[in-house]
Amino acid sequence: MEAQTTRDRVRTAVEDRAQFYVSHSGGKDSQAMYAIVRELVPDEQIAVIHANLGRHEWTGIEAHIRANIAHPLHVVRASKTFSEMVRHRAKTRPDVPSFPSASQRQCTSDLKRGPIYKFIRRHMNEHKTVLGINCMGLRAEESPARRSREDWRVNRTLSNRKRTVYDWLPVQRLATAEVFERIRKAGQEPFHAYGEGNERVSCVFCIFGCPGDVAHGRRARPDLYEEYTSLEQETGWTMFPGQSLAERCDAGDAQREAAKTPTQRRLCW
Repeated sequence: MEAQTTRDRVRTAVEDRAQFYVSHSGGKDSQAMYAIVRELVPDEQIAVIHANLGRHEWTGIEAHIRANIAHPLHVVRASKTFSEMVRHRAKTRPDVPSFPSASQRQCTSDLKRGPIYKFIRRHMNEHKTVLGINCMGLRAEESPARRSREDWRVNRTLSNRKRTVYDWLPVQRLATAEVFERIRKAGQEPFHAYGEGNERVSCVFCIFGCPGDVAHGRRARPDLYEEYTSLEQETGWTMFPGQSLAERCDAGDAQREAAKTPTQRRLCW
C-alpha cells in the first residue's frame, strides 16, 4: 500500500471538517504559507491568527497581514512584553542569561506559541471542533532543527481525549526563492523590510537576527534600540552570546558600507 502523502492527509482533514489555524507573523514564510493553505483548504475552514508583540514588532506588520488575507485576523497577545520577560528572568535567575537563546526560546513559547495555543483551544471548544490543524511557516532551510522536523505530526500539547490537533508545515521544503515566488504568484508583495535588506522579519531585534537585519532595525527604530541596549546594561547580559546589540549592529553597518553595489550586498552571514 502506497504511503500517505501530506497532501493526502490535508485532503482527508478537509473532508473531516477540520479547522485549519494559520499562524501569521507577517513574514515571507507566513505569507507564502497562507497562499498554499488557501489552494488546498476551503475558506470557511481557515482561521488566521497573529501573535501581536506590541512595540517590539515591525510597525505596520499587522496592517500588512490584513491587506494580504481574505479572512478576519484574530489577534492575540501575551500578558507580558519582551522587555518585561527579560527583566523578570534577570530578577529571578541572575545566574543565567536574561535574554532568550536558541536553546531557551522563551520569547517564542511565552509571547507567540502560548497565546496562539490558548486561542486554538478556546476556538475549538466554542465551535465544538474535534479536529484541528496548526499551520506554521517553518522551513527546513532555516536550521538543522527545522530540517529534521516532519511536515505533519500530532501536536501532543493541544491534543486530548476530546480533540486531535496536528502540526502542518506547508512551506517546510521550499527554498527562499520559492517562497518569494509563491508570494508573487498570489499577486502580492512581501513586507517592505525585505526590500530594504532584511533576510528575515520577526521582532525588530530578534535573537536570531543577523548583523544586517539588526542594523536595519537600529536605523528604523532608534527608540527601540535604546530600550534594548538599556536592558543589556540593566541586566548585565548581552542580547547575543559574547556580543552586544550595538556590536552586532555595527558589524552589519560595516558590511553594508563595504558592499560595492546593491546587487553584491548581502547583509546576513
